Amino acid sequence: MTEASPLSIVIVGGGTAGWMTAAAFGHFLGPGFTVRLIESEQIGTIGVGEATIPQIRMFNDALGIDENQFIRETQATFKLGIEFVGWLRPGSHYMHAFGDVGRPIGLCGFQHYWSRARRLGFGGPTHDYCLNDIAGKQNRMHRGAPLTARNVPEMPHAFHFDAGFYAAFLRRFAEARGVVRTEGRIDEVLRDGEQGNVTGVRLQSGEVVTGDLFIDCSGMRALLMSALGVGYEDWTHWLPCDRALAVPSGRVEDFTPYTRSTAHDAGWQWRIPLQHRTGNGRVYCSSFVSDDDAAASLLAHLDAPALDDPRPIRFTTGRRREAWSHNVIAVGLSSGFLEPLESTSIHLIQSAISRILKFMPGRVQAQADRDEYNRQFTFEMERIRDFIVLHYHLNARDEPFWRACREMALPDSLTHRIELFRANGHIFRDADELFSEVAWFQVMAGQGIVPAGSHALAEAIPETDLKDYMAALNQLYSREAGRYPSHADYIARHCAARPLDAVPA
Repeated sequence: MTEASPLSIVIVGGGTAGWMTAAAFGHFLGPGFTVRLIESEQIGTIGVGEATIPQIRMFNDALGIDENQFIRETQATFKLGIEFVGWLRPGSHYMHAFGDVGRPIGLCGFQHYWSRARRLGFGGPTHDYCLNDIAGKQNRMHRGAPLTARNVPEMPHAFHFDAGFYAAFLRRFAEARGVVRTEGRIDEVLRDGEQGNVTGVRLQSGEVVTGDLFIDCSGMRALLMSALGVGYEDWTHWLPCDRALAVPSGRVEDFTPYTRSTAHDAGWQWRIPLQHRTGNGRVYCSSFVSDDDAAASLLAHLDAPALDDPRPIRFTTGRRREAWSHNVIAVGLSSGFLEPLESTSIHLIQSAISRILKFMPGRVQAQADRDEYNRQFTFEMERIRDFIVLHYHLNARDEPFWRACREMALPDSLTHRIELFRANGHIFRDADELFSEVAWFQVMAGQGIVPAGSHALAEAIPETDLKDYMAALNQLYSREAGRYPSHADYIARHCAARPLDAVPA
């Protein structure tokens, strides 16, 4: 009996998506697989995914990556949440922080006690009852066990990092584990005339790279998915922004451990502080503001001088109708685009990689597997879409763009969630969707909803006891956060990156 040849996997495209995929395959797949990545240095990457959510730590940990080394090599900073400025109305602000807000009592979620306290006039904003929020707004950072009391939770954290440096870091990791990189542009996608599977790609050099399974990481070009004729579901009627401008600016000394998203007349601006610079960008709807005006406004709202000209990005929010078609699976922007409002871009790459590893198709692929993979992909994208739409819809701003967002028809799934919370504060997580009850609570509260009623258990607590409970939580978390060092000092002590001019080429 002859031994079967290894299953050959070809990743088309580099960047964050390609090298995250390659690193995971190189780490987890054994000698029965070969992994080859094709990319061209002539083709740029989007590179706006510099802010993450805590799940990125699971990915790095699974690969055995040391966190401090990762932070140093990617010029990273810590992230405790996202601050939303002006999203409800000009001058308003709140944070979608990682981790818990308050504490549930028995069967009753904290949002029920909070909403009753707000109606009674002594409940503060969600900020008052969230350790990540309090520490973040004081520019403080700490990892590990609490410093003041056992009943204080640890702070979940994510990162801001340079996506280009992360891709380079993972490239070194992947190549050390047998992944082979090929430099070249693809001229032609070759297909089997009988089943329609992709059999290979022809490079400009004339070389043909063949494979059994292809991963499309070619970004918005979606080179392989387009060759297969996979359609795209347009969500512009719910998420009308269709353009972005990205520009780096100088490093700020006291960098914040959170992302900032600031609403403007026809969209919003992001601010992502790194050790060596600050990432900035403007997401906007071209029907309501010109490219020149958006660029001028972006540059006028930087914390430090711009280091380059704003780079334009055009996009259509939505998803591929299938993420797995024939023997091709799309990962990253080739599978769809959701604007980076909640820092989900890199998570969606990570989620797709995890899903592929669970299914890991061989040479013979079952349609039932494809259907289930695509069902899970669709569910994830739609639930994240709803969460992003929520921010736009619940606003009290008076500009034409924001009025249109407030008046648009919502997906039924989102309407149901808002009605449940508005009535009696109920939030129910749907299966394994990404965002938790606490995330939905913070955004709906931050965007102005105070439920009309609360769970009966929350209503039954004596008012004085509820008032004491709310005050005690705030005091506990404020005392804990007050013991933490500043974010900048914490990085300097544990994981400061070398200046770029000191890094060998």
